[in-house]
Amino acid sequence: MNYKAIIYVISLFISIFAISGINFDGFIKKNKALEARVLVLILSISLSYLLTNFITDFVDLTSIIN
Repeated sequence: MNYKAIIYVISLFISIFAISGINFDGFIKKNKALEARVLVLILSISLSYLLTNFITDFVDLTSIIN
């Protein structure tokens, strides 16, 4: 299960990169930059968790089929 930790780290960086392209100016109040960064961090962690579970479940499922 050591590969799962590596996939978590890689997917975290990918999700941070992907979410940084979203403009949150319409959602966040003025002078609330810290809250916006926390929101991006929470969304990135959540997205990386979902992505990692999808990848590991997919790999496990394909190994069962073969």
